[in-house]
Amino acid sequence: MPLNHYVTLGRSGLRVSPFCLGAMTFGEDLGWGTSVKDSEAILDRFIELGGNFIDTANVYTKGHSEKIIGDHVGRHQDKRDRLVIATKFSSNMHPGDPNGGDSNRKSIINACENSLRRLQTDYIDLYWLHNWDKHTPIEETLRALDDLVRAGKVRFIGVSDTPAWKVSQAQLIAQFRGWAPFIGLQIEYSLLERTVEGELIPMALELGLGVTPWSPLKSGVLSGKYARQDSKQVTADRRWIAESMNERTFALLDELGRLARQLDTTVARVALAWALTKPVLGFPAAYLPGFAGLHSGGLTINGERAETTPFSVARGDKTY
Repeated sequence: MPLNHYVTLGRSGLRVSPFCLGAMTFGEDLGWGTSVKDSEAILDRFIELGGNFIDTANVYTKGHSEKIIGDHVGRHQDKRDRLVIATKFSSNMHPGDPNGGDSNRKSIINACENSLRRLQTDYIDLYWLHNWDKHTPIEETLRALDDLVRAGKVRFIGVSDTPAWKVSQAQLIAQFRGWAPFIGLQIEYSLLERTVEGELIPMALELGLGVTPWSPLKSGVLSGKYARQDSKQVTADRRWIAESMNERTFALLDELGRLARQLDTTVARVALAWALTKPVLGFPAAYLPGFAGLHSGGLTINGERAETTPFSVARGDKTY
């Protein structure tokens, strides 16, 4: 699917590329990630191919991810206005400050102002609640977000990693009070993480939330670069994939590998094709592959198109 095959996100008229460029690894401030130069090259190539949907967060690489985007495209009005830039709040950027994070009015407005400065723009297209804050009434969070929308600092809002019952409550409150509703739901979803099919995805279908899965390649496990012999060689900086390195995963990788060879493509493309062909919502979906470089990770750049390969969804489902 080409990146300029734009789709609407959720129950809104916002048109985004079918793949979203995840910028969590922009910057090397945490000891890993892509350099500024490589991050800019990835941005340029993504935009050149027609991509317009970029996702980051205030906490990604301690704010450097936002700054890289701001320095490269945010401060150039002609480039910035053609993009849909999404970022997130909730994470505390100021250790020791009890209001430095979470979802109360003070922290939301402060986080928004700081993100706008780093992104070098006067508005955020899609502002995500990164994590549910159980200590703040959802009404307070929604009203603060609605005020930002009305002030023109935010265009649309979304919610990430929050229980279905809380998202449903929030969406109905916003509807009844005439506040800005959530148009997007960001959740982990892949062939190795399908628990969201129980409640979160059916909820999104019912309430008009476009689903933007994160880690559709399960932190690279489904990229095709891991095999059985690697299961005991996971380094400390990749420890979060250790629990996925098991026989169940390798059986799935075997099947993905057979499909990839049969179709003369890559394991990563087959895994992403499965996600793209799933009816996760009543609207076309966007996905968030994380990039480690122009030719690795989720979305393989191929000539002038960013493609996945169609394949039998039933075979992928049966394997897992």
